[in-house]
Amino acid sequence: MPSPSTARRAIRTIAAFEAAKGLVVLLAATGLLSLVHADLGALAARLVRYSHLNPASHYPQILIDAASHLQTPRLVWLALGAIAYSLLRLVEAWGLYRERAWAEWLAAGGGAIYVPIELAEVLHKPTALGLGVMAANVAVVTVMVMALRARRAAQAR
Repeated sequence: MPSPSTARRAIRTIAAFEAAKGLVVLLAATGLLSLVHADLGALAARLVRYSHLNPASHYPQILIDAASHLQTPRLVWLALGAIAYSLLRLVEAWGLYRERAWAEWLAAGGGAIYVPIELAEVLHKPTALGLGVMAANVAVVTVMVMALRARRAAQAR
C-alpha cells in the first residue's frame, strides 16, 4: 500500500490529466461551434489542397464528401455532446483534486468501461500506443480502487 502522500500525488496527477482532457475537448467543441455556419465542403477542400493531397483521390474525396453532407443540427449536437463530456471530465477533476469519494468512483468506473475495448484492440492489433493507453487506463483504475479501499478502511476504524 503506498503512503498517503504518494496516493494523494497520484490522484492529483490523474485530476490534472482529466482536467486537461476536459479542456482539450472543450476547445474542440468551441471549434465545432465556430463551423456551424461555414461551408464545410469548401473548408475540407481547402484543407486537402493545403495538405498537398490530390482532392480527386479516394480518401481526400471521402473527407470532402463527409464535410459537405454534415448538417448544422448534427454539428450542434456533436458540439453539445463534446461540451457535456468536457464538463464531466472537469467536474471529475475538481472532485479528485478535492479528494471526494464520488469522483474516485467516477474515475474508477469511467476508466474501467474502456479497459475491455482497449484490450480487444490490443489483442486485435497490438501497437505501442494502444498498449500505453491501456496501461495508463489500468493504472488509473488501480489507483482509484486503492484509494476507495483506503477510504473504506479509514472509515471502518
